[in-house]
Amino acid sequence: MTLGSIPFATSDLKIEDGGRRNATLICAPVVAESVDQMLVQMQKAKEVGADLVELRLDYLKSFSPSQDLKTLIKQSPLPSLVTYRPKWEGGQYDGDESKRQDVLRLAMEVGADYIDVELQVAHDFFNFIQGKKPEKVKIIVSSHNYQNTPPTEDIANLMARIQATGADIVKVATTALDITDSARLFQVLVHSQVPTIGLVMGERGLISRILSAKFGGFLTFGSLEAGVVSAPGQPTVKDLLELYNLRQIGPDTKVHGVIGNPIGHSKSPHLYNAAFKSVGFNGIYLPLLVDSVSNFLKTYSSPDFVGYSYTIPHKEAGLKCCDEIDPIAKAIGAISCMIRRPSDGKLIGYNVDYLGAIGAIEEALRGSNTTNNTSGSPLAGKLFVVIGAGGAGKALAYGGMEKGARVVVANRTLEKAKDLANKVGGQAIPLAELDDFHPEEGMILANTTSVGMKPKTDLTPISKKALRHYSLVFDAIYTPKWTRLLQEAQECGATVVFGTEMFINQAFVQFERFTGLPAPKELIREVLARNT
Repeated sequence: MTLGSIPFATSDLKIEDGGRRNATLICAPVVAESVDQMLVQMQKAKEVGADLVELRLDYLKSFSPSQDLKTLIKQSPLPSLVTYRPKWEGGQYDGDESKRQDVLRLAMEVGADYIDVELQVAHDFFNFIQGKKPEKVKIIVSSHNYQNTPPTEDIANLMARIQATGADIVKVATTALDITDSARLFQVLVHSQVPTIGLVMGERGLISRILSAKFGGFLTFGSLEAGVVSAPGQPTVKDLLELYNLRQIGPDTKVHGVIGNPIGHSKSPHLYNAAFKSVGFNGIYLPLLVDSVSNFLKTYSSPDFVGYSYTIPHKEAGLKCCDEIDPIAKAIGAISCMIRRPSDGKLIGYNVDYLGAIGAIEEALRGSNTTNNTSGSPLAGKLFVVIGAGGAGKALAYGGMEKGARVVVANRTLEKAKDLANKVGGQAIPLAELDDFHPEEGMILANTTSVGMKPKTDLTPISKKALRHYSLVFDAIYTPKWTRLLQEAQECGATVVFGTEMFINQAFVQFERFTGLPAPKELIREVLARNT
């Protein structure tokens, strides 16, 4: 099942607040161990911009229902959703079931706005309350699958079962084994005739928590602090509002993202979302943890999924999935950017990595007086050593050749290095021999591998003593900005060029390809500086 054929128009959603483009609520789970801590967290939830709080009673270490429920519900600064999750549904409560249901009944009487009842006991609960439900209380009947995400038809049948219990709101949470799993929830969400919460847990399900606002989800959850979550993969309320601009996501919002694995380190969402917002562009940019590029593109084939950046290790796989490839990307053998052409839906691949990296290296060479070449490129005639033969390595090697450099490719797998070196008229050496490779002084070095990237920041692809033979060292890594390689290169007297420079130069180009608008360059630089 793909997202290529969802009929969905803005008119399908009723937006009540003029300042918002969707009706999806942000719910902040409160998972403290004491009532006093919960009260503090509830206040914080209001301050950070949540619409309601989920009181996770099962996290309380000591709990006196008759007294504590009144305190929590009456003093809540926001509407309250009361959840008392048992262990058999992934929660903390491990006591008597009838007592648990009695607490939920009491929560309704005291004034909770919503209560959550698990599907497994929903029939018993509705019999238990015998129709005695205050009018303002909405009952969410929920199902949580911590193993996988079933087929679309099974999810639709599950939602129908939940609806048949008498639920006011349907909730289905599944687990993502692949990023494509979220598409099944989107399919069901967009056709649901009742208020529905549909979320996919885990890092590969993050897009479900953000795009639920596009596909009509009743609410999404955001934690108060990073890492303090009530379910795997929850973003923070702050990120939902400030990083992903959740309030501005509408049914017609265009989806972009960075395709990679791993992807959690990427600063791209910070840059593009801020830039989209600053120019009033109706787009969202997401971190996309993709295992199979072809599966991802086949699944999310609707016209609203429009543009992607590519990073390690998918630049070459992305090229194979293009309908058309820019000649430069074809020559390099990898893409860094993909656009869905609006007129026919075809996927067009580009490579803008080399523009960003080579431009930054040339600028640094001109500023360091290590070249006598005043008219052409300062790289012309230089010995240019590229570490790595993947997508970024190909881009740098190709860029170096274009500028007249003598290219040397060093790679763990010598065959890959030879293939690339042959394409750019250069030389290939095994990475293991790089420390002893110094046919001349004043060479240029470019690392395009992930060696030294967070979290393994103590690693470097070349020894410090070997760096004495280089006049300039560039590292494509930008998390951290100062890699061990760059620190040691500077200590050896080399000019250093940060990965952020390559990143920012290609971001300008990609922004313009995504939007058709001039890039807000100063804003993009400011945002990157704040986030590195």
